[in-house]
Amino acid sequence: MYRDVIIVGCLSAVAIVTLIGVFWTKTEGWGKYSSSTLILVLAVFITTILVVLGKLGESSFANIIFAIVGYAGGLIGSKKAES
Repeated sequence: MYRDVIIVGCLSAVAIVTLIGVFWTKTEGWGKYSSSTLILVLAVFITTILVVLGKLGESSFANIIFAIVGYAGGLIGSKKAES
Protein backbone atom coordinates (compact mmCIF):
# COMPACT_ATOMS: atom_id res chain seq x y z
CA MET A 1 0.00 0.00 0.00
CA TYR A 2 2.69 2.49 1.00
CA ARG A 3 4.73 1.53 -2.07
CA ASP A 4 1.75 2.27 -4.33
CA VAL A 5 1.34 5.72 -2.78
CA ILE A 6 4.99 6.52 -3.44
CA ILE A 7 4.79 5.29 -7.04
CA VAL A 8 1.58 7.21 -7.72
CA GLY A 9 3.16 10.32 -6.18
CA CYS A 10 6.21 9.99 -8.41
CA LEU A 11 4.06 9.43 -11.49
CA SER A 12 1.97 12.46 -10.57
CA ALA A 13 5.11 14.56 -10.26
CA VAL A 14 6.26 13.42 -13.70
CA ALA A 15 2.81 14.18 -15.16
CA ILE A 16 2.77 17.65 -13.61
CA VAL A 17 6.25 18.43 -14.95
CA THR A 18 5.18 17.15 -18.38
CA LEU A 19 2.05 19.30 -18.37
CA ILE A 20 4.09 22.34 -17.31
CA GLY A 21 6.45 21.60 -20.20
CA VAL A 22 3.54 21.31 -22.64
CA PHE A 23 2.09 24.65 -21.59
CA TRP A 24 5.52 26.32 -21.36
CA THR A 25 6.47 25.44 -24.93
CA LYS A 26 2.97 25.85 -26.38
CA THR A 27 2.46 28.68 -28.85
CA GLU A 28 -0.35 31.14 -28.35
CA GLY A 29 -3.82 29.89 -29.08
CA TRP A 30 -5.63 26.64 -28.51
CA GLY A 31 -5.74 24.57 -31.68
CA LYS A 32 -6.01 20.98 -32.76
CA TYR A 33 -2.44 20.06 -31.86
CA SER A 34 -2.44 21.72 -28.44
CA SER A 35 -5.58 19.97 -27.31
CA SER A 36 -4.40 16.66 -28.78
CA THR A 37 -1.10 16.88 -26.92
CA LEU A 38 -2.93 17.56 -23.67
CA ILE A 39 -5.26 14.60 -24.21
CA LEU A 40 -2.36 12.27 -25.02
CA VAL A 41 -0.43 13.27 -21.90
CA LEU A 42 -3.48 12.79 -19.70
CA ALA A 43 -4.32 9.43 -21.32
CA VAL A 44 -0.81 8.10 -20.69
CA PHE A 45 -0.88 9.37 -17.10
CA ILE A 46 -4.28 7.87 -16.25
CA THR A 47 -3.43 4.56 -17.94
CA THR A 48 -0.13 4.30 -16.08
CA ILE A 49 -1.79 5.03 -12.74
CA LEU A 50 -4.39 2.33 -13.38
CA VAL A 51 -1.68 -0.22 -14.23
CA VAL A 52 0.32 0.62 -11.09
CA LEU A 53 -2.76 0.24 -8.91
CA GLY A 54 -3.57 -3.11 -10.52
CA LYS A 55 -6.87 -1.98 -12.01
CA LEU A 56 -5.75 -2.50 -15.62
CA GLY A 57 -3.96 -5.50 -17.11
CA GLU A 58 -0.72 -5.36 -19.05
CA SER A 59 -2.31 -6.36 -22.35
CA SER A 60 -4.92 -3.61 -22.03
CA PHE A 61 -2.14 -1.16 -21.18
CA ALA A 62 -0.22 -2.20 -24.29
CA ASN A 63 -3.33 -1.77 -26.45
CA ILE A 64 -3.97 1.71 -25.07
CA ILE A 65 -0.33 2.74 -25.55
CA PHE A 66 -0.38 1.46 -29.15
CA ALA A 67 -3.58 3.43 -29.77
CA ILE A 68 -1.97 6.56 -28.33
CA VAL A 69 1.14 6.07 -30.50
CA GLY A 70 -1.06 5.56 -33.56
CA TYR A 71 -3.05 8.70 -32.79
CA ALA A 72 0.14 10.71 -32.30
CA GLY A 73 1.55 9.32 -35.54
CA GLY A 74 -1.58 10.40 -37.34
CA LEU A 75 -1.23 13.89 -35.93
CA ILE A 76 2.37 14.12 -37.11
CA GLY A 77 1.43 12.76 -40.53
CA SER A 78 -1.43 15.22 -40.95
CA LYS A 79 0.77 18.10 -39.81
CA LYS A 80 3.39 17.21 -42.47
CA ALA A 81 0.66 16.91 -45.13
CA GLU A 82 -0.68 20.38 -44.29
CA SER A 83 2.67 22.10 -44.81
